[in-house]
Amino acid sequence: MSAVAEKVNVKPLADRVLVQAAPAEEKTAFGIIIPDTAKEKPQRGTVVAVGPGKKDEPLSVKVGDTILYGKYAGTEITVEGQEYLIMRESDIFAII
Repeated sequence: MSAVAEKVNVKPLADRVLVQAAPAEEKTAFGIIIPDTAKEKPQRGTVVAVGPGKKDEPLSVKVGDTILYGKYAGTEITVEGQEYLIMRESDIFAII
């Protein structure tokens, strides 16, 4: 996904990261189609841009990392028709 990062003209500040959320699940494990109104917000995404970090505290995530974050973490933004989340590194639970 690093090719996606090159197209984004957003440079997060401080300890913020720009994340492209994974698509919401379309079907259950048993093949039942989930309607749009019942889809859960994804809690997984790919980091597409990172800020420089706080003074004396570099970020532990890098572009291309797949991460897990809280259900209501970050702020949704749209850049050139593409939707992203911008969040603080502290909103990230894990790198997978």
